[in-house]
Amino acid sequence: MPVAATMTYIAYTAGAIICALAALWVARKGDEQRIDRMAAVAALALSANWCFAAASFEPGQPIVQLTEIARNLAWLFVLFRLFANDGRDESLRLVRPAVIALAFVEVLQLVLVVLSRRYGIGPEVALVIFETSTMFRMLVAIGALVLLHNLYLGAATSSRQLLRWPAAALAALWAFDLNYYTIAYLTSAVPAEMVALRGLAAGLIAIPFALGFNSQSAELEFRPSRAVTFRFLSLLVIGGYLALMLALARWLNMLTGDMARLTQVGLIIAAGALALVWMPSKRLRGWLRVTAVKHLFKHRYDYRNEWIRFTNTIGRTGFDETSLHERVIKALADITDSPAGLLLMPEEDGSLELTADCHWNSFELPPRGFPLALATILEREGLIVDFDEIREGVDYYGECALMPDSLREDTRAWAAVPLQHFDRLVGVVVLARPLVARKMDWEDFDLLGVVGRQLASYLAEQTGQAALLEASRFDEFNRRMAFVLHDIKNLSSQMSLLLRNAEKHADKPEFRKDMLVTLRNSADKLNALLARLGRYGVQSRDAYSKFDLVTSARAVIDRCGRTHPVSILRAEKAKVSGDQEAFEQALAHLVQNAIDASEPDGPVMLEVFSDGLSGNVQVIDNGHGMSAQYVRNKLFKPFVSSKEGGFGIGAFEARELIRAMGGRLDVESREGLGTRFTVSMPLHATAQMIERGTQPPKRETA
Repeated sequence: MPVAATMTYIAYTAGAIICALAALWVARKGDEQRIDRMAAVAALALSANWCFAAASFEPGQPIVQLTEIARNLAWLFVLFRLFANDGRDESLRLVRPAVIALAFVEVLQLVLVVLSRRYGIGPEVALVIFETSTMFRMLVAIGALVLLHNLYLGAATSSRQLLRWPAAALAALWAFDLNYYTIAYLTSAVPAEMVALRGLAAGLIAIPFALGFNSQSAELEFRPSRAVTFRFLSLLVIGGYLALMLALARWLNMLTGDMARLTQVGLIIAAGALALVWMPSKRLRGWLRVTAVKHLFKHRYDYRNEWIRFTNTIGRTGFDETSLHERVIKALADITDSPAGLLLMPEEDGSLELTADCHWNSFELPPRGFPLALATILEREGLIVDFDEIREGVDYYGECALMPDSLREDTRAWAAVPLQHFDRLVGVVVLARPLVARKMDWEDFDLLGVVGRQLASYLAEQTGQAALLEASRFDEFNRRMAFVLHDIKNLSSQMSLLLRNAEKHADKPEFRKDMLVTLRNSADKLNALLARLGRYGVQSRDAYSKFDLVTSARAVIDRCGRTHPVSILRAEKAKVSGDQEAFEQALAHLVQNAIDASEPDGPVMLEVFSDGLSGNVQVIDNGHGMSAQYVRNKLFKPFVSSKEGGFGIGAFEARELIRAMGGRLDVESREGLGTRFTVSMPLHATAQMIERGTQPPKRETA
């Protein structure tokens, strides 16, 4: 057997084996979610069949040509499925005619095969058929490359990562065919070396194509390891050092006499000493490693584009009513291609609670989020939490034990980025895992840390502006109320005077009776209003009394339950210390809000119980519920109300009244599920213990 025929047989046999193994690997190990997987298996199998036929029969035989036609049609169908896999359904209408046209040109090869078998006896006819077939194959290769170019350039960033390996393999396939048939068309013949090389090329192209169907194919990159790069750079430094020494020695050879020998010996001694001191240096090796990583590797991020996108996201205004909190999450999530995120911000006790979310549709995060101890660690250390390390048990400052189980168990949670402003923790953004999963590296930590500090400044600025706006509104409210109080006081004095005069000078008994009743009712109402308006100051503890929460809860139910079903599900005696009238007023506000948020027949339920240290009253409804953003930013803000015509001061007044008595008001709400208000008041015994502990010791007298 001639050498060329032997090489052709070996190359096509190797190509057939590789293509068959690649088809089997994609069928068993490929990503099952890709809709083009079976098309890829068929194309690889037909490529193996073509290589087997080319190795078994002479070139130009009909079976070889027919298997090649089937292979080419299969690869065109794979290209079409890649467009569909990218998700651009609108593009399929434009691509489908082009793919059908290329397939039609390829099918014309069948006509040429029939003509060559029937009428290809003469050399002139055979040459025409050969050139026509070659030209058709060139057209198919050119058209396929154009479609492949449009597919890759028009794909999204995440899609490009999935298309990278299959697109590169198909580009190599059709580029090789284009060069192969171009040479054949120009020379009217195909060199034997090109024929053998084509079989081997088919097998080599099948390898990266099959790798592209791995579920982690987007993470595969053709790049040397950092250790190899560092060693290569070290060898370059050593080689440059030796070259410099050789050049100096060569230059010193031009000198003559003892001076030249002395200079050479001195140079050798100095070079050896420098090498012994310089090469083992940890500082040098560390600098060399950092230089290799930062300058010989392409950065993950295009910082210019990231900064432009970040600025546009934060400064975006429009009619979508996207809050700054949601824009903060999106600005940070876009950098890492995270599909969702959460924003947690500090509560009054220092713990972090859920403030806003972006596409994170889950009710599993506890309302208090991160505890105070974890927030303290993040603020002190500026630590960016890698949840994969948390799940592996890696602990740096004790944050592993403090992380909420809901985030630890949720595999979507990928990173927690603290937002620090002047060493003060403004919030924490929890990012979801990117669509293409990867491990965080030093560049992620650097960029997320810088962006987190920038976002913290925006949030701090918004908080300052909100505080100034609230202060100005309170100032206006106080000015108005000063006039109202003045007028009401004057009216009360006048009516009281009128009442005293009427008692002295009215002669008619009926008139006196009616006037007295009217004036007395008016005076009582005005005095009650004055007492209510003056209750916002700090109350004296001398006015506190011991009362039962169950009694107050039933009183509120009797008052508010006349027009709406309100019931008490749990009634445990809990004696607390405070202003009973103020407490019932605050509880009435909460019950009325629950009634307003519920359907006409939707029940409102109360639970009264004690946990040993405090007495608790829970107001529960199954109404519309509130978003975390509304609870955080609007629920306890005066002059902000979701009810038409509402003044927006009920919830604020309830919280202030409860706080004034040393209590606490918490709220849990989910949109569409309902709301739970929890009022916690220190028990009477607990309050007495705290009061005795805070009193200064009595001074002993002689």
